[in-house]
Amino acid sequence: MILRKPFISLLLSCAALMLTSMSLNAQTGLTWEQVKIKFETANPTLKADAINVQEMKAEEITAYLRPNPQLTLSTDGTQLTPYKGVWQPLVGTQYQSNFSYLHERDRKREFRLETAKEGTQIAGSQHEDLERNLLFNLRSVFVQTLQAKAVLQLARQELDYYDHIIDISRDRFKQGDLAQVDLDRIELQRVQYESDLQTAEVNLRTSKIQLLQLLNDKTPVDQFDVQGTFDFSDQLQPLATFRQIALDNRPDLRAALESAQQSITNHKLAIANGSTDPTFSAWYTYNPSFNNPYAHQTVGASVSIPLRIFDRNQGEKQRTQLDIGRNQQVEDAVRAQVFADVDSAHAQVNSNLILLRPYKDKYLAQASRVRDTITFSYQHGGASLLDFLNAQSDYRNVQLAYLQLVGSYLTAASQLNLAVGREVIQ
Repeated sequence: MILRKPFISLLLSCAALMLTSMSLNAQTGLTWEQVKIKFETANPTLKADAINVQEMKAEEITAYLRPNPQLTLSTDGTQLTPYKGVWQPLVGTQYQSNFSYLHERDRKREFRLETAKEGTQIAGSQHEDLERNLLFNLRSVFVQTLQAKAVLQLARQELDYYDHIIDISRDRFKQGDLAQVDLDRIELQRVQYESDLQTAEVNLRTSKIQLLQLLNDKTPVDQFDVQGTFDFSDQLQPLATFRQIALDNRPDLRAALESAQQSITNHKLAIANGSTDPTFSAWYTYNPSFNNPYAHQTVGASVSIPLRIFDRNQGEKQRTQLDIGRNQQVEDAVRAQVFADVDSAHAQVNSNLILLRPYKDKYLAQASRVRDTITFSYQHGGASLLDFLNAQSDYRNVQLAYLQLVGSYLTAASQLNLAVGREVIQ
């Protein structure tokens, strides 16, 4: 027993150390980069669309295939009745083999391959555009989670601060320096802080659940967390800079440009499909029924040329010609949409910055100074209970409004990243 006690103590210490390590790992939050990488590798919608790009790549093989040659084997002249009393059905049978091949002219295969490759490029650009939109949704939920954590932290600080005020008020009541009704009013006000704390906890759990859904992650909510800087940057580049970045990076605009190019290739293919494709044939025949003993085996060749009198693929030529104009109009519309998205997002970010600057420079410090001053004055009988409660409420409203503005700024920054096609504001 004496030997076992140190051993048991050692085991308990190791177990405690393991539990502490597991608890620390569970509390370690994922950064935005880690969340984004996890999303790109696990989101089922994104993975399914990536398979579609691979399918388009496989269609390039089909587009460049040559027509299959045709081989025909036939017999004729087999006797079904006896000849001069002797039944020899294979004596007069003819054997023939025919080989034919359709030759495609005017670079039909090359045009088919070219339009298939352009289709793959369009699918790739559309996949990037899907990822761009999904990442915006992911970033919005990520920012929402950071905001919920900041609001929860504020709610806890406010509750702790108010509990400290309640303790001081109870001491004053015991000393006869505070009326019972004032103490009751102070204690009743605590319900609002408890309500704010519960609301903040529910909002944080809801945001985490949405984030886990986007990540296709089955981790329990209590074991999942994120971390990041919940603040704003006062620097904002000119609008013209963001416009140029959008023109260079927006995948939907690139897909519109690629669709316009593919429509030109499709028109060339339609013209090529209107041309005539000859079919070359060759055959070998064994015919023992010929009277000429040297003519039993013969060979021959032929060329079959369709006469494109009525069908010269006129409808497809006209359709693809019209499709070129349609895609050019779509390209112009997407370009205008890009400018509108960038301008709107830039204006929203700038508006949030205009509102945030005075909060950081003046309002936050003023609210804290007013609360501390009124609280000190109230504790020493220099301010009324109403002034004290109003100061507490004003401080909480200013702090909460600031956090909401920071969240709005980060969401607007994500909208600007979405508009330009890449992350320009972290």
